[in-house]
Amino acid sequence: MEKQPLLGFRRGIHNSENTEEKQTLITGAHDADVTVATERHYTKNLAFAIAACVCGSSFMLGYNTGVVNTPATIIKDFYNASYNKRQGTNSSKYLSTISISVLWATTVSVFALGGMIGGLSAGYWCNKYGRKGALLRNNLLHLISAALMYYSNFLNSYEMLIAGRLLVGICAGINSGAAPLYLMEIAPTSLRGFAGVFNQLAINIGILVSQILGLDSVMGTKDLWPYDLGATVVPIVIMLCSLPWCPESPRFLMLTAMDENKAEKALIWLRETEDVGEDMDEMKREAETQRMMPEFAFMDLFRNKFFREPLTISVVLQLTQQFSGINAVIYYSTEIFKTAGLSAHWAEYATIATGGVNVVMTLVSAFLMDRVGRRTLLLVGVGGLLIFSAILALSLILIKELNITVVWLPYLAIVSVICYIIAFASGPGSIPWFMVAEIFSQGPRSAAVSVSTMVNWFSNFTVGLVFPLLNELAIHQYSFLPFVALLIIFLNFIYRRVPETKGKTFEQISLLFRRPDMMVYESIIQQDSINTP
Repeated sequence: MEKQPLLGFRRGIHNSENTEEKQTLITGAHDADVTVATERHYTKNLAFAIAACVCGSSFMLGYNTGVVNTPATIIKDFYNASYNKRQGTNSSKYLSTISISVLWATTVSVFALGGMIGGLSAGYWCNKYGRKGALLRNNLLHLISAALMYYSNFLNSYEMLIAGRLLVGICAGINSGAAPLYLMEIAPTSLRGFAGVFNQLAINIGILVSQILGLDSVMGTKDLWPYDLGATVVPIVIMLCSLPWCPESPRFLMLTAMDENKAEKALIWLRETEDVGEDMDEMKREAETQRMMPEFAFMDLFRNKFFREPLTISVVLQLTQQFSGINAVIYYSTEIFKTAGLSAHWAEYATIATGGVNVVMTLVSAFLMDRVGRRTLLLVGVGGLLIFSAILALSLILIKELNITVVWLPYLAIVSVICYIIAFASGPGSIPWFMVAEIFSQGPRSAAVSVSTMVNWFSNFTVGLVFPLLNELAIHQYSFLPFVALLIIFLNFIYRRVPETKGKTFEQISLLFRRPDMMVYESIIQQDSINTP
């Protein structure tokens, strides 16, 4: 096979048998062969593995994010009733309004706190038990949390509900690190973006299902809400019955467990073909590079200059996702619909409809991810978030603060919310979760995923804590303006610092950060990948 120096690059000649081309990149002490990956298509086994992974992990994250929001009033009544029953048969003692608010805030926020704990530990469990092993073991903890939340009503214990929320938050944190890792490492290069989006797609579906089940016409009633919280058992059982039939991540088996035979068998199962030599060769080259490097330690993420740049990108993308204001927009959407003249009942349904838009657009973005590219979708998505959050902020200021009664202003706010959701779903919602797994090599990958996941959950916690205070006690309708300012900063960062990873092998992406001047040749590598039939 022909090797070409990158500096003497010329467009390759591709024959009908998809001849593989290599370019030699001089990286200091040794040459690194970079292979342009052959385009592969989905197989039934790969689709089965993706579905088995996300149903009990990403779907659960989304479901538990939204499950307590719709029946919030009923759960607060449960707090009061439980306290009263503890005081005796004829007691007239009830919780104060402040106590109920504190308990409710704790119930909501402890989920994000658990997410931080779980997210930071995700890399450890993924390296200890493997990506698949971590996902399966995590669901045992999930069953305990589901039992705590379900039985809390029957035992009159809001402490059990809060403990269950903490445990399910830890589970969600581990899943939010392990699931993208598994998806990235089982998918071929040409389908990594498509597979990665399914993590966010399942999260959005989980949120939507929880909102629907939480309606008072479904399970959001005084008698049925414990079943709403306990319904998480269903996807857990599905995952425990399906994921064991799928293989462990081939990259984990090859590069961490050092079991070449099992890695090859896993690839054959996933690709449904014996022709996995290209994937094996790429992993062997990465293994050889890994052996030549010093053993990775967690603090190397911050000390090693080759890791600091991708770590900075990973962290900023997670900050972009959460500090874009997505949770604030969803939080405020029902009130915006009411302002447009909808009743409280129909405003609730309109909010659920925006969740449906989020699901549909995330699915659309899956088909664009490996065609348009991550960087392009991030720029378009964050640019859209900036534009529509600014329009939304201006609309709310005119309506609420200046009392301008132009008939079309409320509808402008509604359109802004919908367009904002579309922009978020087009890329900023899904890409931060899986791009961190793309831009790190095998050694630091799990640790980097842990750090970025923890940052995401911390940001989630911060927005959930600060935004209601800004909105209700401080700057009111102006509370969206900080998000607009942050989006300007994030958009500038993405434009200047985030490379395109579409169509590149993990080895190619790693080389982009090994030498600063490699960024100059990124477009050349990408162009060659596009030209490969």
